[in-house]
Amino acid sequence: MTQHKLANPGPLGLLGFGMTTILLNVHNAGLIPLSIMIIAMGVALGGLAQLIAGIFEMKQGNTFAGTAFIAYGAFWWSLVIIWTLAPEGLAADKIAMGYYLSVWGLFTAFMFIGTLTHNRTTQVVFGSLTVLFALLALGDFLHNPQITVIAGIVGIFCGASAFYSAVAQIINGEHGKTIFPL
Repeated sequence: MTQHKLANPGPLGLLGFGMTTILLNVHNAGLIPLSIMIIAMGVALGGLAQLIAGIFEMKQGNTFAGTAFIAYGAFWWSLVIIWTLAPEGLAADKIAMGYYLSVWGLFTAFMFIGTLTHNRTTQVVFGSLTVLFALLALGDFLHNPQITVIAGIVGIFCGASAFYSAVAQIINGEHGKTIFPL
């Protein structure tokens, strides 16, 4: 029986998260309007790619990464549904979105605790994501667009840190040595 080496699904999930997070937060920072480009990234790369990566992480026995990628992939799909499919009278207002983002922030804060056994880059991703969710929720609860702009800047940093982690894992793996430290 031949053993097949399984690829590391982590970089795919991190790219799905990172690239989509960067684009959404370029919007939150007030640089571009919300458009189909962000919605499509949320469905395809943020949602589907992370779900696929999460399933493969679970298959390899990695509960933390599997849970993270599947949960955040579902986050992107749920966010797109909230934006695009709400029946008349059921659209989420700012207060409802504040609670939605708070629950995701709570989940992320607990996941951050899990990263304390991981590399520094993973800690930065989850730490900055926790701050991002807190700021987004606060901006919605207070109806304060300036807080959302600050959240956008934090979100760009968070997404870029996930993007860096993905690229570092790919390049380090291809070269068989550390070129980009994690």
